[in-house]
Amino acid sequence: MILLWGLPGDAPFDAVRSALEWRKAPYMLLDQRRVLQQRLELEVGPVLGGTVWSGAQRVILGEVDAVYTRVYDSRRLPGVEDVGAVVQARIREVETALWSWVEEAPGRIVNRPAAMASNGSKPFQAALIARQGFRVPETLLTTDPLAALEFWERHGAVVYKSVSGVRSRVARLGPEHRERLQDVAWCPTQFQAYVPGQDVRVHVVGEEVFPCEVTSDAVDYRYARQQGGSVELRAGLLPLDVAERCRALARALGLHLAGLDLRRTPRGEWFCFEVNPSPCFTYYEHHTGHPIAATLAAFLAGAQK
Repeated sequence: MILLWGLPGDAPFDAVRSALEWRKAPYMLLDQRRVLQQRLELEVGPVLGGTVWSGAQRVILGEVDAVYTRVYDSRRLPGVEDVGAVVQARIREVETALWSWVEEAPGRIVNRPAAMASNGSKPFQAALIARQGFRVPETLLTTDPLAALEFWERHGAVVYKSVSGVRSRVARLGPEHRERLQDVAWCPTQFQAYVPGQDVRVHVVGEEVFPCEVTSDAVDYRYARQQGGSVELRAGLLPLDVAERCRALARALGLHLAGLDLRRTPRGEWFCFEVNPSPCFTYYEHHTGHPIAATLAAFLAGAQK
């Protein structure tokens, strides 16, 4: 049995669900919107087990062979965010217990919380990335405006981005930011030397690698159209050694599904900026035709490594 935990209507979640239905693979759905109707009893033994109820639906955890999670903060969902402190505390207890089971459960888990945790600290994850042979941009994490200015002057072209796993826009420093550098004294800020080249988004599913070349005139192509820019995505190719490095990096992080943000410089060097442990892969799948959802469904069903 495969357990899907997340929000129906979320594109990757729905894509995996549809792929499982096409395969006629048995699955059960744990809808976060029904979190107020859910409860969990854990059984601690040689293997952590128990039962989850979602309304009248019952999931016996010992019968689950694989899990796919696309989980949001349910406390912020409509109908949940205003339920009061007591109910919010119960929701936290249920989801914390369920995450504990996901971490310890046997089988094919996409992905375990400990494996996803490296994305919560970009500098820490960058160190793990470098161990697998990818280059990472020279980086400064600071609350010192003078240090930020010196770093900027030394590299000339610099971008700044979030330190944590919270999604944020990557932006390039410009003249308008010079006065604002004083603000870093109040918040640790990450600066990186700008790396020119071709963006390549790579999705790793098990042992399969799906590269997508991205061409854009924006610093952060994810927001190109919102900023009046352009973005073009197409299926790409990777050198065999780079493809194997992508697999090795996902394995080293313990991720069965990963979205790697790479850039190939004009000199042929490969940089890796980040590894997303819960990627919104359908955006890339739509433009490339890569069978990412189908491959993930096959992995969950035990038909693929």
